[in-house]
Amino acid sequence: MDKRYERNIGMFTEAEMNKLLTKKICVVGCGGLGGYILEMFARLGVKSITPIDGDVFDETNLNRQILSDEGSIGVEKALKAKKRINEINSSVEVNPIVGRVDEVNGIKVLAGHDVIIDAVDSIETRKMLQGLAEKLDIPLVHGAIAGWYGQVTTIYPGDRTFDLIYPNGRGNGRGIETKLGNPSFTPALVASIQVSEAVKVMLGRGKLLRKELLYIDTLNQEYDKIEIGN
Repeated sequence: MDKRYERNIGMFTEAEMNKLLTKKICVVGCGGLGGYILEMFARLGVKSITPIDGDVFDETNLNRQILSDEGSIGVEKALKAKKRINEINSSVEVNPIVGRVDEVNGIKVLAGHDVIIDAVDSIETRKMLQGLAEKLDIPLVHGAIAGWYGQVTTIYPGDRTFDLIYPNGRGNGRGIETKLGNPSFTPALVASIQVSEAVKVMLGRGKLLRKELLYIDTLNQEYDKIEIGN
């Protein structure tokens, strides 16, 4: 066991840690949620990470996106993700994709991963990811943020959870984020829960937020689990 992972033991068995070190994850979106997710997985330890984002950093990202800094303005987020992961853990394979997942490239881009993590800000994109993950038989871990609020759920192929959360495309997507804003602490919290869900998926351990939506209200510190579907 590499010394860098010693403090993971206890929470994980050595066998579970070794199992994590064989896993491949894909993080779609390297902004507020995605940056924290990538940071945590680089430290936690996995075999391979694919960060995907077609955007570059700008000054509005500095208040919350952990991968951003003043020297990164104009830099592609996916490439900065690779640099950061390599700085933390050079043993992790990083395969950055500067671009966006769509119906044309999605199968090729997402295939071969053990879990896909949704860190995007578009309902349309989330629903597309759900469909692609279902075709590939890969679990999808969802997170969303807006102001003081956030939500997390884990979607297995066939669950179609987004169809229930966002009927007819409605829900707290990009519009409400613009209205309510995004501070630094909400994405950090939601990303942490997404990482814990992804780890449980990969280890086959613990109770998942499957067919449940964890709704987070940090203003009142209320955390509610809402059943979704059967």
